[in-house]
Amino acid sequence: MTDDTAMAAEVLQPALQAQTATEPAQKALLAARVGLAGGELKRLAQSGGFAIDDTTGNQLIEALEGVLESLERRWANLQRLHDAPAMSRTATGQWVSAHMVSTAADEHGLVTQLQAARQEFPTYIEAIKLAKQNYKSREETTRTTLTSLPTADQS
Repeated sequence: MTDDTAMAAEVLQPALQAQTATEPAQKALLAARVGLAGGELKRLAQSGGFAIDDTTGNQLIEALEGVLESLERRWANLQRLHDAPAMSRTATGQWVSAHMVSTAADEHGLVTQLQAARQEFPTYIEAIKLAKQNYKSREETTRTTLTSLPTADQS
């Protein structure tokens, strides 16, 4: 190893360790931020503030379930993005390898986003099911109201 390579390795090592140390915190923050979206949608549906017709709701649920099934089938392969790719043993090669892993798993990384979606989609599906019930309830209330109104010739 040359003096320059050794010096680069010494300079890069603390940065790589710091990046790895903050990774769980970043993932937790992302999960909390994303988790609110599904939770908010579900709370909105529970309170009656979100309604959707059966056809649209069924299409959304089908799409979300399709994505979930696809993720489940491919999850083992996607997890390989957490593994450092084989690179040269030079400081540059090791930095690039670590950087590729960290960007796949950082807060904006593909693996992080797919994990958040995998965890969140069931909540969206629940919210859509509740919203479909809300729509049916509103339709029934509207139907009852309209049929109870006096006809024009009764006024």
